[in-house]
Amino acid sequence: MTIEQVDFGPYGDYEADCPARLAVDLFSNSWLMVIVYTLRDGPMRPGDLRLAIGQISQKMLTQTLRRRESMALVERRRYAEAPPRVEYSLTAAGRDLLVPIFALGAWADEHGDTVRAAMFGES
Repeated sequence: MTIEQVDFGPYGDYEADCPARLAVDLFSNSWLMVIVYTLRDGPMRPGDLRLAIGQISQKMLTQTLRRRESMALVERRRYAEAPPRVEYSLTAAGRDLLVPIFALGAWADEHGDTVRAAMFGES
């Protein structure tokens, strides 16, 4: 596997305005990857999204979706119907997050047992 390191030029390592810091901050939110992964196949209504994710409160889902919408990672579309219908989908930037999410999943598949065994003192 070949991984190319990105040079962030004038930024120091992980300074507050460095793009790498933004990426680390994004991935530190446990629900970000779950929501992006769940929306990978297309738009979903909030109720369906919550059922697909499981173990997320309505309040947390709403807060997370609003925050991701403000970051241009998720798009909210409201339909003028009675009753109103809302769907969430990934923006281009949100879809691009699937690349590192899939890479992290591949890493976990390859090394998860080793890490878990080390954490619990198994041989």
